[in-house]
Amino acid sequence: MTTSTAPTAPAGALRPTLRVLAMVACLPYIGLKVAWVAGSRVGIPAGSVLLDHPTLMAVANGLSVLADAVVVLLALLLTRPWGMRVPAWLLAFPMWAATGLLAPIMAGYPGQLIVSLVGGGSGAPSPTGKEPFLDAWVFPVVYGGFILQGLSLGTLFVLYARDRWGHLWAGRLGALPAGLMGPRTRAVAVTGAVLALLPAALHTLWACGVTSGLSPAFAAEYDSDHATVDVVRALFLVLAAAITLCLARRRPAGLRVRTALAVSWVSSGAAGCWGAYMTLVSLLPMGEAAKAPSGQMITTYAGEMITGFLLAGCLAVVLTRRGRTA
Repeated sequence: MTTSTAPTAPAGALRPTLRVLAMVACLPYIGLKVAWVAGSRVGIPAGSVLLDHPTLMAVANGLSVLADAVVVLLALLLTRPWGMRVPAWLLAFPMWAATGLLAPIMAGYPGQLIVSLVGGGSGAPSPTGKEPFLDAWVFPVVYGGFILQGLSLGTLFVLYARDRWGHLWAGRLGALPAGLMGPRTRAVAVTGAVLALLPAALHTLWACGVTSGLSPAFAAEYDSDHATVDVVRALFLVLAAAITLCLARRRPAGLRVRTALAVSWVSSGAAGCWGAYMTLVSLLPMGEAAKAPSGQMITTYAGEMITGFLLAGCLAVVLTRRGRTA
């Protein structure tokens, strides 16, 4: 990416409307987290694991508020004139992380609702794949807000990137320079794609009913909501690996560059950021040792994280070199 001769953001009603929508969509999540930090138990049933470690949860909730506040900052950055002058590297990571964290929710939560409607769900789906530990009303309120954040922030970023970096995604893969990925980057792409196979296979097996590798407690409560989450995560892993190899080989030649870059951006973020999140959650102290994730589950989450970051690194190389030559 390049930051020179940044264009001016165009005027219009669409972007301010989406900016307000993104900010308003943050309020349910931020409001609940602030209430919990202040000591309220609204939405938390008696006996919830969230009540077992109050200090730890207060810190986690505080960090969650800061993370969602980044969405507000991004919404401003993507719609204000000064945002066009922000260095590309300063915008890229938080936007990639926000995309990666929101995309699986946008795909997984509606999928869980559909499964529930046809009779297979538990009635309180959770995109994290965890057992319900909150009141049922919290999920549609919070995850509905996340979906609105994803739609509005994602649209704003597409408009912003088109105005500032539209030349980077012009054309088709077959017309890209042969040296866009050097030998080392191609080796990293292949390594990341190979590493993606194991976590993708495990998520697929778990979704199909195989309990090998799951902790006994997790296997006992595994249902169609968990299966939906595993299917979504496996799909993102496969997409991230496949599209990065397409960029490395510049094949299929007729595939649009913008499609390849968009899929790589979203899928690598979903794998890397949700893998990192689940790895962190798995390492936190649990209320009951029997409910702790198994070593194979933690390894799977870590594998997702490593895969996502490796493939995102390849995408960063492509964007950087494309910016220098386009």
